[in-house]
Amino acid sequence: MPTTEVHPAIYIAVWIFCSGSVILFNKYILHTLEFPFPIFLTTCHLVFATIATRVLERTTNLLTGLKNVEITQTVFYRAILPVGFFFSMSLVFSNNAYLYLSVPFIQMLKATTPVAVLLVGYALRIEKTDYLILAKVSAIVLGVIIASYGEIDFVLIGFVFQVLGIATEATRLVMVQQLLKDYKMDPMVSLYHFAPVCAVMNAVACIVVEGKSLSLEYFNRVGLPILLLNCSVALALNISVVFLIGKTSSLVMCLSGVFKDILLVIVSVMIWTTPVTPLQVFGYGIALIGLVWYKQPDVQVKQLGFAFVTLTVISVLMVASDATIAPADVAIIKSKTP
Repeated sequence: MPTTEVHPAIYIAVWIFCSGSVILFNKYILHTLEFPFPIFLTTCHLVFATIATRVLERTTNLLTGLKNVEITQTVFYRAILPVGFFFSMSLVFSNNAYLYLSVPFIQMLKATTPVAVLLVGYALRIEKTDYLILAKVSAIVLGVIIASYGEIDFVLIGFVFQVLGIATEATRLVMVQQLLKDYKMDPMVSLYHFAPVCAVMNAVACIVVEGKSLSLEYFNRVGLPILLLNCSVALALNISVVFLIGKTSSLVMCLSGVFKDILLVIVSVMIWTTPVTPLQVFGYGIALIGLVWYKQPDVQVKQLGFAFVTLTVISVLMVASDATIAPADVAIIKSKTP
């Protein structure tokens, strides 16, 4: 019987759906359901992932890569433990940001992650100075600065949490690159080893920071079914990444990520009625252009120029019509009435 090959577009669509769903779901629980315990939520994700990866290891072939990685005591203390710490902190800080900032603004700030990775690499003397790369990441930073200036509901503590989340995530990525470069770990194998370590760290932090405030009343606001569904979606994201990496190229993943971020901004605007100003559209557009330029060195200058001109025209038209991207009865563009 002929075998049916799944089209790569299916993997891309599933990854975009899972990635966006995790972000929107976390925002819904922490903000809409008024469950202000991001460390507890992160701990639930990690405990669920710890159990699920053990079950998957026994029942599927998703974790066959485990046989290629031998975790000795030295590897555990030099690699797994420190990377797990920064992984845990990045999740905690990022989830805390959802209590204060809008999803569109958070996505705009996340565009600086490649910049943070580069700066950490410079600080640890892993990366050599490249002025062309600095120019590319400067475009990302400039765009995010413009977008931040245009943010209507700017909350400093939320901004600090997100910056710390980006910084710890960048440190984790650099450490993974350096400390685990001799080990072939796909995302599921990494999750298998890191989830238990992070779960213990987060559980301790949860008891110390949120233990006195967490009550049954708050838990009932969310409910066990929603909490389990949220954990399942987070696990599905990690599984979808494995298939996406195996079935597509880095270019496809990069462009899919940019499309996913744009789509996520639009969807979150429609769900939470979050206004996005023309200045933010312009700034975020510059950041995305810089991101594509940084991740794909072969992209042509004329293509970047066309994208910038298009972005400028859209922003000017929004300013001319005094428009703000916000939900309306039918349209996404909603003109302000004087």
